[in-house]
Amino acid sequence: MQTSKIFAALLALGFSQPSWSQSTGHIGHGGNASESGCIRAKVSRIKPEHLSTVAPGADFSFAASGSNGPGHIHVSIKQQPIPITVEDKDTFYLVKGKLPADIKNATIRVSVTLKAKFEKCSAEEGWLLKVSE
Repeated sequence: MQTSKIFAALLALGFSQPSWSQSTGHIGHGGNASESGCIRAKVSRIKPEHLSTVAPGADFSFAASGSNGPGHIHVSIKQQPIPITVEDKDTFYLVKGKLPADIKNATIRVSVTLKAKFEKCSAEEGWLLKVSE
């Protein structure tokens, strides 16, 4: 009889363990960026906006925050690196570039890679543009 009570207590304890890990602040596998001191890199203030129609060779710009510096911001279109200029604005970087003039009548993705100090805080983002003739 005593053995079955101990077994029942251990069984109940085993089923309640996941709730203990959540209530004690355990952040689980992978963690949460905000709880690990990580400032996640991000892209904002995108111009022209997502799905806008633009001319070949048009200018684009965006704000990059959380990056490890201007040398850690990369832009590509159709897997080809795009030259950019980066201005430090204290709390973010203002990134500017031009679409390739030879891309016409296509929908393209402006792909942005922002490398942060910690890899899990880095970001890969982008937006689509419709390029006219």
